[in-house]
Amino acid sequence: MNLKRTLSLLLVAGSMLPSMAQSALTGESPEAYKARMEWFGKAKLGIFIHWGIYAVRGVSESWSFYNNYLPYDEYYKQEKGFNASKYNPKEWVDLIEQSGARYTVITTKHHDGMALWDTKVGLHSAKKTCAAKRDLIAPFVEEVKKRDNLHLGLYYSLLDWSRDDYPNKTKTEQRYNIKEDPARWQSFCKFNFAQLDELNTQFKPDLYWFDGDWEQTAEDWNSKGIIDLLRGKNPNCIVNSRIQGYGDYATPEQGVPVVRPDATYWELCYTMNDSWGWQPTDKNFKSPQQLLRSFVDCISMGGNMLLDFGPKADGTIPKEEVEILKEFGRWTKKHAEAIYDTRAGIPGEHFRGGYTALNPEGDILYLYLPNKPNGPIELKGIANKVNRVWVVGNGSMLDFKVFNKLYWNEVPGIVYIDVPEEVQDEQITVVAVLLDGPIKLYRGEGQVITAN
Repeated sequence: MNLKRTLSLLLVAGSMLPSMAQSALTGESPEAYKARMEWFGKAKLGIFIHWGIYAVRGVSESWSFYNNYLPYDEYYKQEKGFNASKYNPKEWVDLIEQSGARYTVITTKHHDGMALWDTKVGLHSAKKTCAAKRDLIAPFVEEVKKRDNLHLGLYYSLLDWSRDDYPNKTKTEQRYNIKEDPARWQSFCKFNFAQLDELNTQFKPDLYWFDGDWEQTAEDWNSKGIIDLLRGKNPNCIVNSRIQGYGDYATPEQGVPVVRPDATYWELCYTMNDSWGWQPTDKNFKSPQQLLRSFVDCISMGGNMLLDFGPKADGTIPKEEVEILKEFGRWTKKHAEAIYDTRAGIPGEHFRGGYTALNPEGDILYLYLPNKPNGPIELKGIANKVNRVWVVGNGSMLDFKVFNKLYWNEVPGIVYIDVPEEVQDEQITVVAVLLDGPIKLYRGEGQVITAN
């Protein structure tokens, strides 16, 4: 059997090329794209914030009136109760930073058209029409920008179901057809560009998280024009995929991918319970361990997690969400070396006990153990020599043995690693395996004796 054919250098994340389609649309070179995306690829954890007038009654953000669950006028009466009376952006950002997140994304305007900043062109805003009577985004941005290890992202809905010059209002009510009334559509586009220019000029975020793009085409949105507008003043900003082909990274939602998304960079946006904004009846919270499992699943596939919390109308964060973020903070602080700046791990056939990732050089393999081991854990098909094994965040060296490595056989032996209960983490234990060089994997079907 050909040795070169059966041993492969695993480059998983490092070998994937930037999105050539994206580069072709924007005219950006692959090298420039990679440099612009560097911090995002290393960040791994972001915190999403869904906050708006929908928190007054605790109804679904925007969708509650769009789907005719709540009359539009009743939905908008929530402006009068949206007071943000206990809103403390410093406490929010302290908690986000404590969680171990390296970026945060806050909703500036959802599909309902309610702007949380002091927009000069929109009809509805926290300052002009809400009980809060002030800009709620500016103080949050100010706090984020004080932190050296935190990048700023702004969520913005491209559509606006409240605008008279936007074609759709609810799933059963359409104002007009843009092909039949292009002047009215251009009025909306002018408004959209004006709001985006406000955000870009005032806040200069590191990332834009667009939403709502499904209702129109790239040509109708003028997606290229939006990118040109933003990068004209903010050349290094990153844009998510929801802008009809002009984004920088993929954004699967809620369901953890079973296989790695076909993108160089990607991010799973994920709720702690079943809702984005605060809903008092939704008590279906995932446990910290369940959320951390999903997080390391993302890491193992070379992606990020954007974990959401939804504040109440007064600006307080539900205690369940605070507790989850604090437990994330404990775990991420302890296991930092196995989180940030890692790349995708090895195929699951090699390690059945959990998830894996690699350091940038590819010579340290991280094993994430979501379950308590029943005996030694097992690695198969590792063609390298194992130099050392230890518990991340604990430092304890672990005993390991290699079985079935025979001199006449090029198939690697099986590595068995003892992980005593006293060194295990209460949520997910992480084991580091130091190799004698960049990882090499045997991907064959085994072999029989040909010489002995």
